[in-house]
Parts: sequence; C-alpha cells; structure tokens
Amino acid sequence: MEQVDCVIAGAGVIGLAVARRLAALGLETLVLEAADAIGTETSSRNSEVIHAGIYYPEGSLKARLCVGGREMLYRYCAERSVPHRRCGKLIVATDEAQEPVLSSIRANAAACGVDDLRLLNPAEARALEPALHCTAALLSPSTGIVDSHALMLALLADAENRGAVLSLNTRIAGGRIESGRIVLETADTASGERFEIATPRFVNAAGLGAVALAGALVGFDRKFLPALRYAKGNYFSTTDRAPFSRLIYPVPEPGGLGVHLTLDLGGTARFGPDVEWTDSLDYRVDPARGKRFYDAIRQYWPDLADDSLQPAYSGIRPKLSGPGEANSDFVIQDATTHGSAGLVNLFGIESPGLTSSLAIAEHVTRSLAPGTR
Repeated sequence: MEQVDCVIAGAGVIGLAVARRLAALGLETLVLEAADAIGTETSSRNSEVIHAGIYYPEGSLKARLCVGGREMLYRYCAERSVPHRRCGKLIVATDEAQEPVLSSIRANAAACGVDDLRLLNPAEARALEPALHCTAALLSPSTGIVDSHALMLALLADAENRGAVLSLNTRIAGGRIESGRIVLETADTASGERFEIATPRFVNAAGLGAVALAGALVGFDRKFLPALRYAKGNYFSTTDRAPFSRLIYPVPEPGGLGVHLTLDLGGTARFGPDVEWTDSLDYRVDPARGKRFYDAIRQYWPDLADDSLQPAYSGIRPKLSGPGEANSDFVIQDATTHGSAGLVNLFGIESPGLTSSLAIAEHVTRSLAPGTR
C-alpha cells in the first residue's frame, strides 16, 4: 500500500490550488483525477469571471472567500503572467421596478466589504457603454475576467515544482476511514487496475462527484452528506461583435445571476448561463433555448440582431439548493463538523469558486495544518 502525506481528489481549479498550497508546506502531495486532463468539468465550463463579491450574504463563506480570494487571484495572475483583465461590469435595471434591487445589492456588497460600487443614471451608463439600455446601473470596477485554463496550468506548475504529483485517469472507487488515516481504493480508468493509497490528509475536491465520493468512504457518517442538485447553465455566443467593453449583468434571478453578457480576453461576447435543472451530466446545448436568450438580452441590448445567437457550451453547477430555494453557501467540512481527522469535504463549490480558489486553499490548509499562515 502506498503512503503519502496528502491526497486530493479532483484536478479542477480548487484541487490544484489546494495542492499548490499543501506542497508549499513540504508535504508530499498527490492529486488524483478521473479524467484524462485537468479542469474538464466545472472549472472550464463557466463564465471565467473574477467576481467582486457583491451578491452573497454577509458573513457567508462565499462572501468572505470571494472578497479575499479576488485580490489574491489578481496578485497571483500578475505575478505568474496569467492572462486576465480588470474590465469592470455593470449591473443594470431595465425598468424602474428593478431599481430598488440595485440599491439592495449595493448595500449588501458594502456589508461584505465591497465598497467601490457606484450607482449610475442612464446617461452615465450610456457614456460608458453607448449600446446599453437601462434605467439605472451599478458599476463594479473590481470585476474582471481570467483565462481559467492558463490559471490551472500555473497552479499545477507551482504544485509540481514543489514536489506534488498529478495522476490522471485515476478514479477513487471507494475507501475507508481508519484510526489516524484514510485508505483510498483507486482504479486506473483505462486498465481497471486497482491499488490502495493511505494518507493522513484527504481533500475531497471532486466537484460534481464530491458528495458521492464522501458517501463511498466506509466510516463516514452519511448524515453529513448534503443533497446535491445539478443546475445546468447554457451559453450562447453571437456571430457579431458585441459593442461592449465591460460585462453586463441584469438583476439576479432565482437560481442564478440572469442571462448576462461576458467577454473573453479576445473581446468575444458570450451570453448566459440560464438555469436548467437536470439529473444528468449532459453538456449538449439545445438551440431552441436561444429564443429565451433573445428576449432576455434585448432587455439591455435592444439592437441584438435576429438569428445572431448560436449555441456555445454549457456547464453544470454542483448546487446544494433546488428550484425556489435560497442559494446555499459553500460547505467546507472538516473534523470539527464530521469528526473524521484529516478529511476535508468541499461541497457545493459553484460560483464564485473560481474567484475564491486561492482563499479556499488557504482555508483548507489551516484545517489540515493548524498554525500555518
């Protein structure tokens, strides 16, 4: 049986950030990934937005880790030459009935430590984005965009330079919690060959599979398993270049932030995500959903041309709340919650997980290696 100081399940942005941090402490660190490449699920199927930390309840993990993680991420990207841009965004009200929502968003953001939002009237908003239609807007100058794959490659390089090892095509089939250690049964996804690894520290960063993985650990009390829901978000792109230099967000809707306009680092616009509750990991985008996209986008960009949208991609968020329920917070479980020493479960790490990745890594590290700073 192999013995290693730390094992991390999942080579998405969270798992890689945690690996980088633990390896920096001199701990022998192994990252196990069932796919044949890093970041193939949630980490690469999102809007690639660096969030300011505006929408989340005061004191929540999402608020604290997003606000702290945002500046950590900007610094890291600058230091490691990861492509990114602090482009800013506008949250827009498209009728007077929505304007009080902007005020409540601004107040909530201030309570969470985001104090740079500025309320704009229609003329001020159009001075920034002439093609925009709104009755009022909030400007968030701290919002940005990042190349998520370049970020993950940088995190992986840092981890490997500190001695961490990545094992692709390696599925964790199960495991058991023993006194002082966790024994994991792994399987090679190509050959089916199985082997066991023992570790005193195990970080379950398996994203969409995190709840199932924790449930497969013999000795883990199932009462600590949350109900996981899949919220599929579909994205569309436009055949025409959108006349915006900032991200454009409507006021939030139940389950998400509405069909917003984001930009990649080349300036290409993409729209989404919408919210489609599903029970399967099916990433196909139904072109018929584009009809609703036209109606939503034209609320703030009335000049969107007919037949200009095309399916782009989709992502699936590991949500811990369902339709009609308030959005759940991140769940980061360690021994203080479930009583199993050395085990950290990361459940419901959806948006703003990308922005929060470095802060989440610090949080996990403090749990597994108390006294670290």
